[in-house]
Amino acid sequence: MTTVDGGRSAAPPPGGPGLLRRLVPPARRFLAARKDVLARLAAWSVAESAQTLVVGYGVAQAVDRGFLAGDTLTGLGWLAVSGVAVLLGAPVVRGVFAQLAGLTEPLRDQLVRRAVDQSMARALAHPGGGDRAAVSRLTNQAETVRDSFAGIVLTLRSFVFTAAGALVGLFSLDPVLLVVVVPPLAGGLALFLATLRPMAAAQRRALAADEALGDHAARTRRALRDITACGTEAAAARDGARLVAEAAAAARALARWSAVRTLALGVAGQLPVLLLVVTVPWLRERGVTTGALLGAFTYLAQALLPALHTLMTAIGAAGTRLLVVLDRFTAPKRPASLTGTTPRTPPADARAGLPRQAAGPPQAAPRTSRPAPAVELRAVTVAYGAAAEPVLDALDLRIEDGEHLAVVGPSGIGKSTLTRLVAGTLAPGSGEVEVAGRAIAGRSPAELSCLRVLLPQQAYVFTGTVRDNLGYLRPDARRADVEAAVRELGADPLVERLGGLDAPVRPGELSQGERQLMVLARAHLSTARLLLLDEATCHLDAASEARAEEALARRPGALVVVAHRMSSAMRADRILLLDGAGAVCGTHRELLARSPLYRDLVGHWSGTGE
Repeated sequence: MTTVDGGRSAAPPPGGPGLLRRLVPPARRFLAARKDVLARLAAWSVAESAQTLVVGYGVAQAVDRGFLAGDTLTGLGWLAVSGVAVLLGAPVVRGVFAQLAGLTEPLRDQLVRRAVDQSMARALAHPGGGDRAAVSRLTNQAETVRDSFAGIVLTLRSFVFTAAGALVGLFSLDPVLLVVVVPPLAGGLALFLATLRPMAAAQRRALAADEALGDHAARTRRALRDITACGTEAAAARDGARLVAEAAAAARALARWSAVRTLALGVAGQLPVLLLVVTVPWLRERGVTTGALLGAFTYLAQALLPALHTLMTAIGAAGTRLLVVLDRFTAPKRPASLTGTTPRTPPADARAGLPRQAAGPPQAAPRTSRPAPAVELRAVTVAYGAAAEPVLDALDLRIEDGEHLAVVGPSGIGKSTLTRLVAGTLAPGSGEVEVAGRAIAGRSPAELSCLRVLLPQQAYVFTGTVRDNLGYLRPDARRADVEAAVRELGADPLVERLGGLDAPVRPGELSQGERQLMVLARAHLSTARLLLLDEATCHLDAASEARAEEALARRPGALVVVAHRMSSAMRADRILLLDGAGAVCGTHRELLARSPLYRDLVGHWSGTGE
């Protein structure tokens, strides 16, 4: 689907089995290079497992051999053993974190180097295109991977060794305890693991939808002037609404899988305790002691279930986030339309005339017919509202290739409406509009951009070099062609004042007239054969306006100017007068003889010194 600025909607995000296949080999190499760190981390984890075993076992023995047996000192001794085991947890945690840094910091460093390499490769492959995601990968995404990886290592390691210690402890107290605890624990864990892949896919879709919406907002903001000038606000709004709907749908899908994950957590985290309480009579009948039951509750409440809860939370949030962000670092090169990172494309009207996007020459007319005109309107009617009077009523107009036409008339009579019709940004209520022999109805902005350039009253100049601004419509133009356009338009003093073609342009430091002069030179440099100037010289003095219009009239193709001064109309080959009731077209002399309104306009302009 083509957006208002020529981009394409993001394709489904990458990931899934392909991502895992890409990640497994480098992950193996990364871990194999750090066997010493892994061995030390495993040693500290075994100590954590032993600590878990001793705490629950000590509570059970304190009850059975101590307090219930009437031996208080023995009971206090076993509780002291459990207390010492708890206190020893602090150095164990310290040792784990010390070894964890040996895994996370090298990973972050490798990701930063990879991000730099990717950004440099893109810059070399697409000079001037830029990489908007490079800063995010170097900072936010690299830190996200490091933090997520650290959280997963901590929680996965803790769960495995804590579960091992707790299960061994339950077995040592009474094997029948495992019959009650293990089934719901395993069932909830299996349900949780089953949600990992669809949850990751939903997370990727949500992230891609969010990125697409943010990218659309940024590109629309940059092209706001062009969108307003070309009347494509409705198309931009439709694209925005579609992206908002896609983001909302992705968020709802993510919420549904989160609900399933919550169910899994309830089954694995709460059901074992409930079953243990319910089955106490049955367990007592099979010889399970009171101390063993209390020890089992200790293992569940103090070790196993907290570790399980942390594991599910970390894998569910950090795990899917880690996979999604790693996909950004490891994804192979794909066409821009498939990666969701469409290269920046100038707005359709700003891109008019780019040779690489040319749609080919107009279709040849029959040999017996006249050459295709630059513009032809047949019975075109436009009204803003069903009950409104037509702004243009059954207008017929033919502009030949190479002709210079000026459009005049009172303010609000429909001059800008006419330029929008010819540019293809406004559809007529009835009638036909053709440019270069091709009907513009139903054509995309990209197709229309090959045929014409529309310059509105507000000139669009962006931050960049002088040459970037002048070559905006033709980025592959040679330096000699750029310099020739500058000379033709009389923009040499402006370019010299700014510091030359390679000097930076700060739009806020340019006057409105200087902006218009730069945009006129940009239009002269383009390859479009139809230029539409909607009072695009209104901020220039009379001499600069004359030089600019004469230079634009000399280039190949047709020139249509909504005149700001009477002198501008008199330079044209023909003049189109719009009076609200109809239209009159002819030379200056012909209109003076035929149209009282035209004579009044000439008198008005002459009286104001124009």
